[in-house]
Order: sequence, then C-alpha cells, then structure tokens
Amino acid sequence: MFQVLFKRMEGNEDIAIPRKMSEWAAGFDLQAAVGEPVVLEPGERQLIPTGFAMAMPGELEAQIRPRSGLAYKHGITCLNSPGTIDADYRGEVKVLLVNLGQQPFTITRGERIAQMVFQQVPAVMISEAEQLPETVRGAGGFGHTGV
Repeated sequence: MFQVLFKRMEGNEDIAIPRKMSEWAAGFDLQAAVGEPVVLEPGERQLIPTGFAMAMPGELEAQIRPRSGLAYKHGITCLNSPGTIDADYRGEVKVLLVNLGQQPFTITRGERIAQMVFQQVPAVMISEAEQLPETVRGAGGFGHTGV
C-alpha cells in the first residue's frame, strides 16, 4: 500500500480531500474549489481548481478522469484525459474541463467534477537500436487489423 499526502490550499477548509464514494470505487472524487460559480458554455474549456496539493511516492502517478454522470447527463468531460500528475508536482491540482454538451453548465463550489485514479509506474530503461525485432503486424497502423 502506498501513502499519498494531501494538503488543503489556504481558504479551502470546506472542500473535502479526494475520497472514494463507494467501497470498491477505483477513483477518488475531486471537488471544485471555485470562489464563484463558473459557467461553461458549449465548446468552452476552463481550468478548475480543486483546493489541494499532494505528495505521492515516485512509483505512482495520479490520473485525472471524467465523471461518467457529468459526461452522460451534461457533456462535461476532461480534456487531456487521462491527465497525468507526476509524483514530483507539488502545486494545486486543477482539472481541465470542457463542455461538449449543447447547454451552458454551471460549476459550483464543492461540486464533484472529476475523479483521480492512482497507477503504479514501472521502471523502464530506454535504449536506442539500429533495428527492431520483426512482428507479423509490422508497421501496420490505424485500422490495420480491421474496423
């Protein structure tokens, strides 16, 4: 088990630190720490603060993902999804939201806007090669294996 430390940003004592909403949930819900309601117009994107910073072990990354209910009901999703938070980042966590729906959507303080899933990052050694091993697929790209 890994320990992740959360620190509330000043003035955000009313905003909950990330938490799971059910026993077996994979993601920790994130709340909006906006001072005033933010209206996302259709097609508009905004960076929404969460009111916390964190520290996690170097073997982890945190991925910011959309909440399915907001996506389905309102067309609100995260750009750059999943967004990666690196273990050495210590600034406030923010969520890049976009309104792909057809109606304006208002984000209020304390509203659950995204979820955060932690993933273990494998140690990888990168090497340059003159030639790569061959495979049946080869260089076949997009759509190569069928629709």
